[in-house]
Amino acid sequence: MMTKTKKNLEFIKFEHSIFALPFAYSGAVLAYNGIPGIITLIWITLAAVGARSAAMSLNRIIDAKIDALNPRTKDRHIPRGDIRVGSALIFTILSFILLFISAYQLNILCFMLSPILVAMFVIYPYLKRYTYLSHLFLGLCLGIAPVGGWLAITGTFEGFFPSMLVLASVVFWVAGFDIIYSIQDMGFDRKSGLHSIPQRFGLDNALKITLLFHVISVLFLIPLYFVSNLGFMFLMGIVTIILFLSYGQWIVRYDIKKIHIAFFDVNALVSVSFFVFLALDVVF
Repeated sequence: MMTKTKKNLEFIKFEHSIFALPFAYSGAVLAYNGIPGIITLIWITLAAVGARSAAMSLNRIIDAKIDALNPRTKDRHIPRGDIRVGSALIFTILSFILLFISAYQLNILCFMLSPILVAMFVIYPYLKRYTYLSHLFLGLCLGIAPVGGWLAITGTFEGFFPSMLVLASVVFWVAGFDIIYSIQDMGFDRKSGLHSIPQRFGLDNALKITLLFHVISVLFLIPLYFVSNLGFMFLMGIVTIILFLSYGQWIVRYDIKKIHIAFFDVNALVSVSFFVFLALDVVF
């Protein structure tokens, strides 16, 4: 049982939930102007985990044949035969059920909007077959998190502009690090007819676009500071995020083989730092 559970967690890269969860919490904190109750936070957590688990599982199912041909991904669970497609589909359905139940427990608006996430998660894996702009759509899939957190608290779109600023920031932040991650597959994408910014524009230009996206991401946080009447602690958070993003940019330019550090370690620090500094600012 433990082995099967471990395989499922590895299959969906459960540890990568740290990218989305802090932003869902941040949307909730902004809407509540403080720390929401524990029950609300639990349902937000379960909704976010269900959504992200379903999205990753769908991505693995839809891309299974491509993954089997790619030297970097050929040992993933489905191509390797550790997890069958049928089992992965059941896991996906259960994850969506968790999302729907959690959304319903939060409020009716969250429940009514949750099918939109299903559509987005189905669309995303196919986009790289047609456009190099799939990086931005992935950003949108994660960027929904702060809006979801806001709606979980308010149950209405009224006054949700601050969460849209966080969404915009997350879109360009995620797109930037997804471009870095896709550098690993430049050669395979060219041979397979898949689309990405590194494949389309080359390594040097891809790194420049990544830098541009991360600059735009930070710029969206500045109006958030004024709109939400935030203070010094949030400004410290922005400075911290700039330092982490700069470090990630430097790592990739210094040694392209250390992409995994820029992808996971640095970006985990960015998402957690954003929430921690925001929460501290709002509370104190």
